[in-house]
Amino acid sequence: MSTKIAVIQKPPVLLDRGKTIEAVLASVEEAVRAGASLLIFPEAYIPGYPTWIWRLRPGGDMALSSEIHARLRQNAVDLGGNDLEPIQEAAARHGATIVIGLHEIDSQFSGTTLFNTVVVIGPEGTLLNRHRKLMPTNPERMVWGMGDATGLKVVETPAGRLGCLICWESYMPLARYALYAQGMEIFVNPTWDNGETCLATLRHIAKEGGTWVIGTATALQGSDIPGDFPERDRLFKAEEWLNDGDAVVVTPTGSIAAGPLHREKGILYAELDVELARRARRSLDVCGHYARPDIFSLSVNRKPLEPVSFSG
Repeated sequence: MSTKIAVIQKPPVLLDRGKTIEAVLASVEEAVRAGASLLIFPEAYIPGYPTWIWRLRPGGDMALSSEIHARLRQNAVDLGGNDLEPIQEAAARHGATIVIGLHEIDSQFSGTTLFNTVVVIGPEGTLLNRHRKLMPTNPERMVWGMGDATGLKVVETPAGRLGCLICWESYMPLARYALYAQGMEIFVNPTWDNGETCLATLRHIAKEGGTWVIGTATALQGSDIPGDFPERDRLFKAEEWLNDGDAVVVTPTGSIAAGPLHREKGILYAELDVELARRARRSLDVCGHYARPDIFSLSVNRKPLEPVSFSG
């Protein structure tokens, strides 16, 4: 049985959690009306990927960086609260599975540190998984802390067994293998990456893991940056493309099923049949008959890496 999927790469409202969630809900309604039941949003979509970090000089513009980061922190998502409740209610109302990237604030310990997180919301509206990006890339380390492996999991969804890695985590072979070893049938890569190298990587993962692969970045132009963004006109040109998007769906044999959706602020649709993933592993199953556990081994520490433990 096939599942219709929707890969959304419309712009968020940068640094505004409330308005971005409104945009998410509008895209959910549009995708569900089109018959989709698995909906994928890009990396750090709520309240938008921190594209400014690639524009500001490292170690410089500290006052501006501090102002922007403060607004980002104020609009980050607290998974311990009810910030995602409107999206969870929409998932339950439509019986849809939603995968979405977000800035998560650590409300349990520091109250300040942010994580680059992707969550999977099931068709009952429950949070099936939370994965924090293991290693932020280059200047991203001034925005996000490093995640642990508690969310390095594959979860059951109506579409199939689904796992996520964020952006350049797709280049981490051991992280990929940890998901392959959990019977993954659908690999989702919310990302800021795009272009030919990214596409080649996603096609390789599909063939290597015998899995469906869904990738999407945010199609974004300078004109999509809100007018109240600090120093917007100095950092961005209205006509420039900050990200081409390039949403794509790849079959378990490495061929392209849909996309790339290049420089289009829209939704990419495709039909997905997990039986094709199972059949693809007949000749190549890297965690099954093609593995050599007598030679190779992988150990994954899934313990929460908490900064403090209280007793008494």
